[in-house]
Amino acid sequence: MNEMNPSPEIRPKSRFYYGWIIVLLTFVTLLVSAGIRSLPSVLLLPFQDEFGWSRGSISSVISIGILLYGLVGPFSASLLLRFGFRKVIICSLSVLGLSLAVTPFIHALWQFELLWGVVSGLSTGMMANVLGVTVSNQWFAKRKGLIIGLLTASAATGQLLFLPLFAKLTSDLGWRYAVYLAVASIVVVLVAVAIWMRNHPYEVGAAPYGSTEVVKPEPFRGNILIAPLHNLRLAMKHPTFWLLAGTFFFCGFSTNGLIGTHLIAACGDHGMLEVAAAGLLAMMGIFDLFGTTISGWLSDRFDSRKLLFWYYGLRGLSLLFLPFALNSASPAMLVVFSVFYGLDWIATVPPTAKLAGETFGKERSGMIFGWVVVAHQIGASTAAYGAGVLRDWLGSYSQAFVIAGFVCFVAAVMAMQIRKAQSRAAEMAM
Repeated sequence: MNEMNPSPEIRPKSRFYYGWIIVLLTFVTLLVSAGIRSLPSVLLLPFQDEFGWSRGSISSVISIGILLYGLVGPFSASLLLRFGFRKVIICSLSVLGLSLAVTPFIHALWQFELLWGVVSGLSTGMMANVLGVTVSNQWFAKRKGLIIGLLTASAATGQLLFLPLFAKLTSDLGWRYAVYLAVASIVVVLVAVAIWMRNHPYEVGAAPYGSTEVVKPEPFRGNILIAPLHNLRLAMKHPTFWLLAGTFFFCGFSTNGLIGTHLIAACGDHGMLEVAAAGLLAMMGIFDLFGTTISGWLSDRFDSRKLLFWYYGLRGLSLLFLPFALNSASPAMLVVFSVFYGLDWIATVPPTAKLAGETFGKERSGMIFGWVVVAHQIGASTAAYGAGVLRDWLGSYSQAFVIAGFVCFVAAVMAMQIRKAQSRAAEMAM
């Protein structure tokens, strides 16, 4: 019998809902995946010193990884529905762990491109925001916004836990020891997922949270590769899709592609030690954990497009403030930026996912949101490479930060157009 449709286990009724264990496992999986994806920002300067590679060349590898991380998302959604969470996560963690284990032996740029641009990008992409959205759809009928916000915040928590450790190990013992820590973390998570992960409430004889009906999961229909492309073709007919994808392009451009990749190096340009700069990113992680979780709670209660307007607008202001904070040589200014920017880092995900679900329905929302995430990663990839090139040309990251600030204002205006576009989309579907 297919793993997605086993007979439910006979269990005594309990007030504890097993879905919370699934949320915890997913949180930890996304946390470790995000922490490992943040490692290249710590490796940028050591690789430049050890191998003599330019900052633009190293940034190009990070850019490829970010792009593939996003491109695999829609196909990840179909794989998760076809084979279940446990099989997909175990396979992805195994491949990621193997690529990390080989990394300490690299000596050429093409090897770094293969392991971190291709293998790491694809494997971590299977454990990205689409996983959190799919888990919330399968296990929860209510509080979806809160769950998506919590699982999205795991990316920030990954930075909170891993970046200072990676930076400290790199500074004291060398970058290879940071990679060894990442491999050990993967092994621990892989074992936990293999033992406790379940694919659907039906497997434990439960109903989705907020529902009373125990139902079998709908079997996945269609081709794993064709279904995401078919859903993309349908989504492209709706103006809402283009608005969501456009705002998310600017979201990626102004977050992991720019700040996540280059902030440590930018602080280094102004005389700040790598460990201290990693601490700033960790501080952002603390505040984003709260900001994104609260954003999920707010998206269950308020107009998502208005939330997006404020999120993008405030992020734009913080990015315009960053060059001033760096040039001031005042730690207090950078702390202000870290708090203000951190609260807003990926708070855009819950309202964006909710708008996608409202527009395209439960069955299609995972794959279509995956395509929206592709736009996010294209924006991040553009910023990761572009900021590195600008730094090589101009000797400063200030221009990149200012450009990102202004594109956030464009995203804020686009967000306010989504409601009208949704209305037109509904008319097209009739």
